[in-house]
Amino acid sequence: MIRWLIVVFLALLIFSGLRPWLEKLGLGKLPGDFRFRLFGREWFIPLTSSVALSLLAMLVAKLL
Repeated sequence: MIRWLIVVFLALLIFSGLRPWLEKLGLGKLPGDFRFRLFGREWFIPLTSSVALSLLAMLVAKLL
């Protein structure tokens, strides 16, 4: 359980760091990516983009 929590945390951390670059490619603006302001801070939950990146990674892994 702890291992999955660490993996999810690291994936969100990496996705947040790469967000400006990925937005240029169109990821992060898909339907299902939630962005809202709470307590003066912008929060971003990239559900659809995460699924799209996971499918892309799975496709690359299958081809190699």
